[in-house]
Amino acid sequence: MNLLMTIKWPIIIGFIVALLIALILGAPGHHLHQLVLARWLHILSGVTWIGLLYYFNVVQTPALAAATADKGGPGGAGITKYVAPRALMWFRWGAVATFLTGCWLLSSLPGRLLETFTFGLASGNSSPMTVVMGIGAWLGTIILFNVWVFIWPNQKKILGLVPATDEQKAAARKVAGYASRVNFLLSIPMLMCMVGPSHGLLF
Repeated sequence: MNLLMTIKWPIIIGFIVALLIALILGAPGHHLHQLVLARWLHILSGVTWIGLLYYFNVVQTPALAAATADKGGPGGAGITKYVAPRALMWFRWGAVATFLTGCWLLSSLPGRLLETFTFGLASGNSSPMTVVMGIGAWLGTIILFNVWVFIWPNQKKILGLVPATDEQKAAARKVAGYASRVNFLLSIPMLMCMVGPSHGLLF
């Protein structure tokens, strides 16, 4: 059996390699600091989540529209039956993991979680960097909300995972499509706000 041809083993081996690098080249005492671990897992889960968001908006949705318009073609049944449910599973749980690891990352620094979500008003330390990070955190929260409240429940109807009439499926396509496009739009400023301050690019 070729381990690289599975999904599970490259993930496991990748984690082991990353941890070994951190332990060998890390801080004195060779321990992985909580802040580094939280940031790493936050970025890893965020790449999964936002990568799939971009896949849905830039690749899958236009491809399904083209497949539907191509009356002599194979159609989009293979995508909706085999690809979309799996992609949506990684997508929605990637969203949860990104949010939770983001909260863990902010909690690793005393008072930073509340400070970020209140734009520094709770601590009286409202700096431009705190405001930018707060905007990013709230945009991420809105995107997470859209995933679980608008996109996933409607995708279950579209994909036939729950019973729905043709009219309900048509309405679900519209709601899920708008929510996905809003998330796609919001992800662009969110990434700027979340990444910029930590790299000294903003303020």
